[in-house]
Amino acid sequence: MKDATYFERVIHGLREAAEKSRLEPDPEGALRHITHWARVVLGDPDAGKRPGGLKPGERDFKVSGIFFVTPRRDQLMLMAEHEFPAEQHRLKISITDSRPGYTARTGEPVVASNTDDDPMFRQILKTARMGSAVFVPLVWQSEVLGVLNVAAQARNTYDTKDLEIAILFANLAAATWIALDGPNYLAAQVPAS
Repeated sequence: MKDATYFERVIHGLREAAEKSRLEPDPEGALRHITHWARVVLGDPDAGKRPGGLKPGERDFKVSGIFFVTPRRDQLMLMAEHEFPAEQHRLKISITDSRPGYTARTGEPVVASNTDDDPMFRQILKTARMGSAVFVPLVWQSEVLGVLNVAAQARNTYDTKDLEIAILFANLAAATWIALDGPNYLAAQVPAS
């Protein structure tokens, strides 16, 4: 059960994401506000302090971004990310790869409260394995455009309530992406092959 401060934090984050994103002319710039606020407000901020939350050598941090389905629908490309290494900007993975690929193919949102217990989870972040993650599709007119991903190194950071709220962030991201002609922006980022 989430306490009142969680919902106050989420409402504030959704409001800030909407207000800041609608001022941006660039689709990825707009979505960076949404992924930023999703990373800031979702999850249990004390998960890393609980027994078993972090393994030796791990630290309490979060990442976020959107894995967009490329025009050929065979790959996902990371965009609007936070706390990923710079060299992973525009990272491409197969649409069949692990949790992001599963969500892109099926349109099913998923929360992996403890990724150690999720056989489909694979480390994508170059610098660390995340312990808890949310994967939510961005859907427009029944088509999956991409996958919003918010992850924390601390296990049990996210639960089903965070998944429900992440869907609101993903819906805002999908509408913003379409409004700012994101599909054409994405097509210009993907080299023709």
